[in-house]
Amino acid sequence: MDLGVSALATLSTGEIVPGPKAHTALLARLRRLSRGLSRKQLKSRNREKARRKLARLHARIANIRVDALHKLTTDLARRFPLIGIENLNIKGMMRNHHLARSIADMSFHEFRRQLEYKAAARGGQVVVADRWYPSRVSQSEY
Repeated sequence: MDLGVSALATLSTGEIVPGPKAHTALLARLRRLSRGLSRKQLKSRNREKARRKLARLHARIANIRVDALHKLTTDLARRFPLIGIENLNIKGMMRNHHLARSIADMSFHEFRRQLEYKAAARGGQVVVADRWYPSRVSQSEY
């Protein structure tokens, strides 16, 4: 299984699983509510209402992400007894400020954590390939 930013997972069967991208989809609303909150007077009733509204949106984004990850990992653990997944340097990838938001929106670590415990519960196994393992075809072989 190959994890990525444009598609959450690409399986060896050729199936491409898109990620939920909840943060990206609701970013405009998130920015608007954050800006509105920052403009409210401190300790006012309207600021508290704006804070609650923003917190609700953050919770919604988290719930969309968690729901999609649970559905995908459950499906994969049911279908495949042996799952190979790559070990990504997520901390290093997050240093790229162009990709950091998209990488965080996919939540790779949570995906791997859920996949491992669900596969173990079903008697399956998750094999983590080393990040330097040559799993792709090199350019010279094309």
